[in-house]
This record gives sequence, structure tokens and C-alpha cells, in this order.
Amino acid sequence: MTGTEPTAIASQEELLAAPERDYMSARQLAFFRQRLLEQREVLMQSADSTLAQLRERPQLADELDRASAEEEYALALRMRDRERRLLRKIEQALHRIDQGEYGWCEETGEPIGLRRLLARPTATLSVEGQERKEAREHAFRDQRTGS
Repeated sequence: MTGTEPTAIASQEELLAAPERDYMSARQLAFFRQRLLEQREVLMQSADSTLAQLRERPQLADELDRASAEEEYALALRMRDRERRLLRKIEQALHRIDQGEYGWCEETGEPIGLRRLLARPTATLSVEGQERKEAREHAFRDQRTGS
């Protein structure tokens, strides 16, 4: 810290006890920035481990061993893809913090809510916004399938 950054809120309890007027205050943003940075670090370590696992592809003579190894490889690839997508969402959330847009629903402009952000720090939609999005997707799917 350079001395100009606000001190992050220390706990979820302190965050949830804050008055509504403090929503996305500098201290709350610092709390979520720290949480996102910690999540990014854990994911980066996991990604390194997954990449190392992907590089280790033993040549197996037994068909069952080979099939099992291929299944493990496919699972590792899916994990790596999931980690990559989540890292991108974390970077986008950090950017939204920098831009002063974090915590506000992209759909409605309303607060996303502290409890939702605690559960999913990369959320871009409030519960209401998410429900609207899902309703549109459901209607589009029904329209395409003729249901």
C-alpha cells in the first residue's frame, strides 16, 4: 500500500454490519479487491498445478490404463478451462473496481448486494437482473425450439 489506499474491512461480519449508505465505499471496495486478489492467487496456483498435470502424459501400454489416463487428461483440460474463465471474470471485476462500477447491476443499475457479492465476488447482476436475463434466455430457447 502507498498510504493512500483505504484500509479494507477486516471481516464479512464487519462488512454486513455497515450502514447502507456505506455501500461500495472505499473500505468495502478494498475488502472486495483483497478477496478477488486472494481468489486470483489461489486460482493461479491451481492453474500451475493443472498445467503440470497436463504436461505429464505417460505412454501406457494397457488399454484400460490408457483410457483412464485419457479421462483424467480430459478432466484436467475442463478444469483448466474453468480456471481460465474464472480468472478472466476476476480480472474484469478488478477492472470494475478501478472504474467505480463494481457492485452495481449491469442490467438494472441497482446495487448487486453485499451478500450476493460475498457469495460470488465476480457477479455483475443483481438477483433481479439475473432473473430477467434467465427469463429472456428461456424465452429465446422456447422460441427457437417452438415450445
